[in-house]
Amino acid sequence: MTSPRISVVMPVYHVEAYIEEAIKSVLDQTFEDFELIIVDDGGTDNSIPLARAFEDPRIRIISQPNRGLAGARNTGIARARGAFIALLDSDDRWHKDKLLLHYVHLQANPEIGGSYSGSRMIDEHGQALKVAMRPKLKGVTEADIFCRNPVGNGSAPVFRREALDRAAFRHASEPTRVCWFDENFRQSEDIELWVRLASVHSVKFEGIEGLLTDYRIIGGALSANVVKQYISWTQMLAVASQNAPDLVEKHGARARAYQLRYLARRSIQMGNAVLAKDFITRALKTRPGILIEEPKKSIMTFCAIQLAWIVGPDWFQKIARPFLKAAA
Repeated sequence: MTSPRISVVMPVYHVEAYIEEAIKSVLDQTFEDFELIIVDDGGTDNSIPLARAFEDPRIRIISQPNRGLAGARNTGIARARGAFIALLDSDDRWHKDKLLLHYVHLQANPEIGGSYSGSRMIDEHGQALKVAMRPKLKGVTEADIFCRNPVGNGSAPVFRREALDRAAFRHASEPTRVCWFDENFRQSEDIELWVRLASVHSVKFEGIEGLLTDYRIIGGALSANVVKQYISWTQMLAVASQNAPDLVEKHGARARAYQLRYLARRSIQMGNAVLAKDFITRALKTRPGILIEEPKKSIMTFCAIQLAWIVGPDWFQKIARPFLKAAA
């Protein structure tokens, strides 16, 4: 059997409300030479029966006991046959030209190992929000990956298989299994890998124009997990300190301040002004220079938090809802 040019890896766990949209966005791609590897991560809902209802020979479904997102991605990558690996979480979706544009980008630039693009944010109903991820695209350094994560989310990148394999390692307790993502992480597993690829393995990242991924924000989910997200990011920092000590020594404070500010923005979007104020205060104490480096974003975050304190969380959510819809 001829190998497809691109392998799309889609972990699935309790996403019956969204999985059909995700699969359809892959099958509707204008670039058709792909396989879609759906990894059933031991869920008990109707997600996999919904996936099996699609009759397309390019779909392969692999079942495993629950290992989490990192473990499911590892299983999919291990079974992938393509020279390029695309990742798509099963609650997100793609623009129809995403694979084509990344394939052209990687073919035209053999020195690039990871191609990504900006992302629209959508709410739980699939409606576009008035916010988006518009990252730095060119001249991306390991410091950019570490401090700002321009890749943005786990549904944005398409990797050259050879580049991704530079970061492969054997699972500590299951040596027959090869891993790329660190399964000790339940969050921040993507940025941990991006940083390791860029800093340890000299993989070059570059973005292309367009908001080609629809990244779903489910109301309340981030608010409930934002502290865990910071804890897992701190765990990533500890791993990076071992793998790339010079990078962390030089840029660690800036990276932490940006992460704290990011979590402040996410907290305020969810209406949690108390948590947002704590995060932005910590960010400014860690590195006051973020006010100079990115004044617009920092000042807007600070002002939004002050407004939420003045009007209260209920009124603030009413004000924010036209921009954030169900994610507010």
